[in-house]
Amino acid sequence: MTFAMLPPRDQLVTIMQRIYHGRMTTLSGGNLSIRDDDGSLWITPAGIDKGRLTPNDIIHVHADGRCEGPHRPSSELPFHRAIYASRPDLRAIVHAHPPALVAFSIARVAPSTALIPHARAVCGAVRYAPYARPGSEQLGAAIAATFAHGSDVVMLENHGVVAGGADLLTAFQRLETLDFCARIQILAQRLGGVVSLNDAQIALFDRLPQAQGTFTPGPASSRERELRLQLCDFVARACDRQLMISTEGVISARLDADRFVITPTGFDRRDLTPGDIVLIDGGRAEAGKRPSRSVNLHHAIYQRHADIGAIMTAQTPAATAYAVSTTHFDTRGIPESYVLLRDVPRVLYGQPYTAPERVAEVISTRAPVLLMQNDGVMTAGRTVLEAFDRLEVAEYSARALIDIEAIGALVPIGPKELEDLRTAYALD
Repeated sequence: MTFAMLPPRDQLVTIMQRIYHGRMTTLSGGNLSIRDDDGSLWITPAGIDKGRLTPNDIIHVHADGRCEGPHRPSSELPFHRAIYASRPDLRAIVHAHPPALVAFSIARVAPSTALIPHARAVCGAVRYAPYARPGSEQLGAAIAATFAHGSDVVMLENHGVVAGGADLLTAFQRLETLDFCARIQILAQRLGGVVSLNDAQIALFDRLPQAQGTFTPGPASSRERELRLQLCDFVARACDRQLMISTEGVISARLDADRFVITPTGFDRRDLTPGDIVLIDGGRAEAGKRPSRSVNLHHAIYQRHADIGAIMTAQTPAATAYAVSTTHFDTRGIPESYVLLRDVPRVLYGQPYTAPERVAEVISTRAPVLLMQNDGVMTAGRTVLEAFDRLEVAEYSARALIDIEAIGALVPIGPKELEDLRTAYALD
C-alpha cells in the first residue's frame, strides 16, 4: 500500500517512526498532525513513547474541540491549530528536535539550502519564529505569523523546527532534507571552507536531460525481478543507515550490455516497490516511468566499463561534507578504506549531468569512488552489495577523518605500506 492511501492514524505512526529511528527526536519529543477534510485534526498524543506509538494512540480532535482517543493530545496542539488557521493550504505539520537543527536554533542561524542542488526546491525559504514558551498560545501565534509569510519550514529560536505541507509526507521530507543540510554544513564547516551553489547552478538541476526515448518492455526475466527487489532492499537499508533520505539517492544495476534497472525520480525512497524500478534499454526508459535524473550518467558508465555491475549515488552527510568543501578526502589513513575506496577523485559541479562521458572516464573499478562537487558521492562495484559496501565505508571513513580534527593531525600510511596493500590486494 502506498503511503498516500494509509489512514491518518497510520500515516502519523509511520512518519513518527521515521523521525524517531532517524534520530530526529527523543521518545518524549516531537509532534505531528494531519488536518482532515472536515476540519478536524489527527494529532500525536502527549506523554507517550514515540518509539512505540501505535495507531490506537493517535488523538482525533474534532472541529468543536472535542478530543477522541485514549490520551491527551500533544501539548503543542495550540500552534498546530494556529498554523492551520493562518495557512489553509497546509494539510499536515511536523515538529521535531533533530540535534543538528537544534544546534542551529540555539545559534539562531538558518542552515544553508544552497549546498546541494535539490534542497532549496524541497524546503523553500526557511525563516525563524521568535522564542516563546513551549505549549503556549504565544508560541503558536509566533509560528503562525511566520508561516503566514509563505514559509513552509520555520525554525524556532532555542527549540527546533516545524515543517508544513499539502500532505504529511511532503512536510516530513522538508524536515528531513533541512536536517541533512544542517548535518552536512556542520561537518563541512569543521573541515574549514564551505562552497555554496549560486542561483544559476541550482537552476541547472531543474533542466537536467532525461532518458532518450521510451519503450514497452516484455515480461521481466527472473534476473531482472531479482535486481528490482535488490534495489528496493538496498535503498531501504541506505535510508535506515542514514546514507540516503526519502527524496535523494540513486541505485542502478546492470542486466546486460545494453540494459540496466534504476530507481525512479519523484518517489519516496522508503516506499519503493519492484514495480517502481525503471528498466533502461539502450538509453531508452520503460514507458510510463521517470528514471532518476542520473540515468544518462549511469548509462555512460555502463557503456564504458563492462566490469561495473552496479552504481550508487547519495548525499551521505560526512562524505558530502567533503564534496561541499575544498578539503581533500584522504583515504590513506585507514588500510581498509584505501583497499575499498582507493584514491577518491572529485568532479566539478554539474558534470555528472552535462558531461556524463567525462565522469565515466574518471570512475572505474580501479577508481570506484568519486566525489561530485556540491552533490554527493558516487560508488561503483561489480555487484550492488559491493557498491553499497563502498558507500558505507566512504561515509564511515569521512566521519572518522572529520573527527580527527578534534584530536590531532592525520598520520597517513607511508608509501611502503601503501605498496604492500596494493600488492596484497592486487589493486593495480
